[in-house]
Amino acid sequence: MNLSSEVEIDRPAPEVFAVVSDFSRNPEWQNGVVSASWTSEPPIRMGSTYDQVARFLGKDVVTKFVVTDYQPDRSISIKSVESSFPINVTRRVEPLSDHRCRVIANIEGDPSGFYRIFGPLLQWMAQRQVRGDYKRLKDMLEQ
Repeated sequence: MNLSSEVEIDRPAPEVFAVVSDFSRNPEWQNGVVSASWTSEPPIRMGSTYDQVARFLGKDVVTKFVVTDYQPDRSISIKSVESSFPINVTRRVEPLSDHRCRVIANIEGDPSGFYRIFGPLLQWMAQRQVRGDYKRLKDMLEQ
């Protein structure tokens, strides 16, 4: 399963990156994320870890993540190391001007068990949710 989303936000790129790279803030703008917390000491860097609990299709998805790539103020990539729904996420922030930027998210997942039976419907549902999440991010940051 491959998903993507792109949104332009009327805020400076460093400010936006501070939010999208701090995964503990996911519950503020991602539908279904119940909790997220860093399990390693700051600052965020390659090798940092965090845990997240999300609710999807009526089931809790508990995931442990590790940061696999980190470019300050530009991009962050994470991958699940324990989960019923293995996933890799990359978030990039590109400045368009001093006060506007573009956020690009790419998500790759490999649903297993219960989730695998939903096939193409799962892809459609997840893509719809991701687009909604990044719209909520835009709305939250532009307020």
